[in-house]
Amino acid sequence: MTRRLPCPPAPGPLEAYAARFDDLFSTLAQRRGFREYLTGLLLPRNRNKTLTCLAGTEPVVGAQHPSVQRLQFFLSESTWDHERVNARRVELLLADPATAPHPGGVLVIDDSGDRKDGKATAHIGRQWLGRLGKTGNGIVTVTTCWADENLYYPLHAVPYSPAHHFPKGKSDPGFRTKLQIAAELARTAKAAGVAFRAVAADCAYGDQDSFRRQLDSAGLPFVMALKPSHGTWAYGKDAYTPVDAAHALTWTDPEHPGDWTAVGRTFP
Repeated sequence: MTRRLPCPPAPGPLEAYAARFDDLFSTLAQRRGFREYLTGLLLPRNRNKTLTCLAGTEPVVGAQHPSVQRLQFFLSESTWDHERVNARRVELLLADPATAPHPGGVLVIDDSGDRKDGKATAHIGRQWLGRLGKTGNGIVTVTTCWADENLYYPLHAVPYSPAHHFPKGKSDPGFRTKLQIAAELARTAKAAGVAFRAVAADCAYGDQDSFRRQLDSAGLPFVMALKPSHGTWAYGKDAYTPVDAAHALTWTDPEHPGDWTAVGRTFP
């Protein structure tokens, strides 16, 4: 077997972390690109993390700089497997006592949209972009994040592809809704050994009966936000909302709380 050429090290303690991924890259250029990418992400730069910013060059005019072109090739053309790299990252998080998930944490599901012009980019389409609070042309990614009172970190991410990217639209076997992607990501986290007390999500997911059914069938407990008008605590003619449930409880005053239970709250 040909001996591997040494790779220029990443700055400081980052090298020890980057070296844990070396076996996932087949060439020196890939190992170097991975270190440059990590370094660019962590450097305290004020600009958005565009390629020119990651490579440390001038905006726009620096796009043709060799370091930018090298990083562009590493991210978009090189043959390394991003899923294997992310799986290794999650393994390291689970193995480190400082970041290992515990049963008291939660698995947060959400999606994030970024505006992007054009029509040729993969996964692009006119859709709701939560980050901007409006519908626009962009790319949406469904993500999972583990969190407790002191720590949080991302686990997995899958881009959502609008129906027009598939030959048969929404009836195409390859098409998946955001809800289907989110449920699969929750199952992926469980299969990876991530411990959590419940799956948490906002009302964009909590209001969907099909999504909650998928979590329930996978044996995953959940806590979901609901729109005030959404009745999901019972089904059919007996459906009622959380507001209805609160109104049904008797209460006179703080000294005679009736059906309510006092909760003691402390603030740091």
